[in-house]
Amino acid sequence: MSNIHRPRMGSLAYSPRKRAKSPVPKYHAWPAYQGEPALQGFAGYKVGMTHVVMVDDHANSPNEGKDIMVPVTVIEVPDMRVAAIRVYYHDTYGNHVLTEIWADSFDKELNRRLNLPKNYKREEAEKKIREALEAGKIVDVFALTYTRPSVLTGVPKKVPDLMETRIDGGSMTERFEYGLTILGKDFSIQSLFKVGQYTDVTAITKGKGTQGPVKRWGVHLRKRKHSRGKKERHVGTLGPWTPHHVRWQVPMMGQMGYHQRTEFNKRLIKIGEDGTEITPEGGFINYGLVRARYVLIKGSVPGPSKRLVRIRHAMRLGEHKIREPTIGFVSLESKQG
Repeated sequence: MSNIHRPRMGSLAYSPRKRAKSPVPKYHAWPAYQGEPALQGFAGYKVGMTHVVMVDDHANSPNEGKDIMVPVTVIEVPDMRVAAIRVYYHDTYGNHVLTEIWADSFDKELNRRLNLPKNYKREEAEKKIREALEAGKIVDVFALTYTRPSVLTGVPKKVPDLMETRIDGGSMTERFEYGLTILGKDFSIQSLFKVGQYTDVTAITKGKGTQGPVKRWGVHLRKRKHSRGKKERHVGTLGPWTPHHVRWQVPMMGQMGYHQRTEFNKRLIKIGEDGTEITPEGGFINYGLVRARYVLIKGSVPGPSKRLVRIRHAMRLGEHKIREPTIGFVSLESKQG
């Protein structure tokens, strides 16, 4: 008799599947960068999906040089602003914040996100940072950047989303000096990314609440003979007798969705200024009209519409090269059904 082998249902790679702590994704790693100091990420709000017709420019592709239809995700990306510069030092227990230098003025909506420092002395903070730089204690420099959803009509909120964006390139002193030059100023996505570039996209996925093991882990429904008492959607066993507890590998009910996920090497197809170029008749479902600057990302992006999406330079770029695509058509057909 053959040995029956049936792999487990559902991947354990993302366990424990808990709700994300915040709708703002957090990066724990940034790509290496060689060159002048620059910011390494941007953020926008997901609008929806459409499709474009473009020339296939992948070498050795069966359709190379031909027109192909490509699904794209629209992300509205108004200018972001730098609120503060934050530096980190390292000790036995890891990286810790040394201090911050805040801008002189802020958007009034930022007061609804956090309590801005009142008795703040910039001269003392800057002196402390420069002394640490001379001693070689600074290991990283970040900019506290925030979005401006108040300029959008599709996102029904005014409170900005605040996040850390790494400054890389050059020495620590050069990064800090560059941070001072952009403090309190706006920056656009064109200053960080080019059309055709590959990026990493991170967002919080759609939340589906509490779900059972069948939907959450993909286990099979129990057969009629084994599902008496309306238990066809229960898992067959909770594990062995020893050890005397239910192991975490057993598929059980729990939270599904609203997890942070990163998709690597998503190609940036287009950066546009006029939203009417890609807004379909009747607007995007659950979003409306695109009025600010936007980008088109090839393929799908995690999360529902209006969800914050962060974009950074690709960590696993490999042999991908920047090639500006040739777009011949953008679908403007109604998505209302």
